[in-house]
Parts: sequence; C-alpha cells; structure tokens
Amino acid sequence: MGADEFDVELDARGLYCPEPVMLLHNRINDVAPGRVLRVRATDPSTTRDIPRFCQFLGHELINQQETDDEYLYLIRRGE
Repeated sequence: MGADEFDVELDARGLYCPEPVMLLHNRINDVAPGRVLRVRATDPSTTRDIPRFCQFLGHELINQQETDDEYLYLIRRGE
C-alpha cells in the first residue's frame, strides 16, 4: 500500500507531544474497522509514540515513512 492509498487523513503537522497522539486517539474512532488512516506529523516523538499506540490498541501500522521534515504513517484500524 502506497502513501497515497488511505481513506481518512489526520494532519498533525506543527503539533508536539502529546497532541499528535491525542488527536490520533480521537480521529481513529471516525475510521471504520479495516479502513486506513494516514497521519502527517512533524514531531520526531511520533516515531516512538504512534507505533506504541497501534501496538497497545490493536491497530496495524502498515507503513511509516520519514522525509526531510515530515513523518507519514498509514494505520489500519483494528476491530
């Protein structure tokens, strides 16, 4: 699945810990189980926080990419 294949997007750019994960926690509830949420962030702490969020709450981290100034995550919502 490519970075452009998703159903819903969360733009957390410019926000810092813990805001991106707090927004993710709320936004994932708007995504149907099995659908994909793309998260865009600029906070490096998301590289630690978002994989843990997925692991603990049963969501699948499909892809994680880092560009020069942005972090992209594709998360498939679990049941």
